[in-house]
Amino acid sequence: MTTVPMRDHPLPPLLRDLFPVRQVSGPVGAVMLRVQHVLDSEIAPTAAVRDRTGGYPHQAVAALKATGILALAVPCAWGGLGMAQDLSLELMLRIAVADPAVAQIYKVHDDLVREIFAYAPPDLRQRLAHRIMHDRAILGMAVAENGRTADGFLQTLARPCPDGTHVLSGRKIYATGASGADLIAVSSFDPVRAQRLGSVRAGVRMDLVPRNAPGLVFHHDWDRMGQRATDSGTVTLADVKVDGQWNALDPDAALPQHVALRFQAGFSAILTGIGIGAVRAVCAFVPAHARPWGAAGVDSADQDPYVRRLLGEIGADLFAAYCSVMQAGTMLVQYENGQVSRNAVAMAASAARSVATRAALRAASDAPAAAGARGTDNVNGLDRYWRDARTLSLHDPVDWKNAEIGRHLLTGWEPEPGPYQ
Repeated sequence: MTTVPMRDHPLPPLLRDLFPVRQVSGPVGAVMLRVQHVLDSEIAPTAAVRDRTGGYPHQAVAALKATGILALAVPCAWGGLGMAQDLSLELMLRIAVADPAVAQIYKVHDDLVREIFAYAPPDLRQRLAHRIMHDRAILGMAVAENGRTADGFLQTLARPCPDGTHVLSGRKIYATGASGADLIAVSSFDPVRAQRLGSVRAGVRMDLVPRNAPGLVFHHDWDRMGQRATDSGTVTLADVKVDGQWNALDPDAALPQHVALRFQAGFSAILTGIGIGAVRAVCAFVPAHARPWGAAGVDSADQDPYVRRLLGEIGADLFAAYCSVMQAGTMLVQYENGQVSRNAVAMAASAARSVATRAALRAASDAPAAAGARGTDNVNGLDRYWRDARTLSLHDPVDWKNAEIGRHLLTGWEPEPGPYQ
């Protein structure tokens, strides 16, 4: 019996040979190549417009849906393509080069799919796989709440009804991707069940709610300086009825311990993509439009040694960030295969977040210096890279990532699993 070799699909370089062609084989590679074509032909050329107008990027997401991208994270056992975590991060990064707001919306879908298929009851996994594979359903998120601290998630209440359903009431913030999602993952707390079973965990729910569910209201009040097209605004739930068959959180299931680490790695991938996008834009602008400084004694700005040095240093920083992100992805895969400890993944994810944050902010802030004053013309849109990077970098304090690495190095301390560590 002979086997047909898996065909390689070359993904184009991100920054010439500093980020060369990447070969991805099989059906996953075919989808990623289709995604790259959509990014280059449809999403990147219109990113600046979406930045100016804000709102959910319906057309961009629809174009991505047509590539088959939503099935990538679905496990093979449920009919999906089972894309490995490192390739998932590569994909998020590439989408971010084109439009980081769209990348964050896809990230939410990817993360939720991987999480829910780890702990949901089998019958829900089957229904969810069908919705994703056949209906091209994209998942959004409504989890965060405006509590006293950033890690409080138990204010949205689930009230049990005699017919076995629950009614959800509460207010969510930072609901990335929710307003345009087909299914929205909504966390809530059932105090009756928690008290009856004597466990807070027993009262926690994660329901998949259709976007058009009565009582579910999207306020479209996201008004930030960056990541404008994520539409990550407020969602309120006024007696939203949910069926128990769409509660994804099986009360007896063991929760995966690396969810927060995967979330952090995804942020690092998007930040790195923003930095690469900024450098690409500047490198395209400088030879064609920038003027050389007189003292340089050169005919064009791309011959200026200080311009070369600046962009070279920034490129090197981004290369380090990319390698850190890919290593974090590799560690996530190894953890899922039982090959490394959770703490090893935590250190890799925190390091990637630290390196990617610095690299993205420097690239978005300093690379435009190579373009000169005329590069600040609004038509070039170079400011959006910094606004996106700065906004995303504040999702949670990177100083805590550095402090956790330092604490581990000094004392051997290992972070307990939590929403952000």
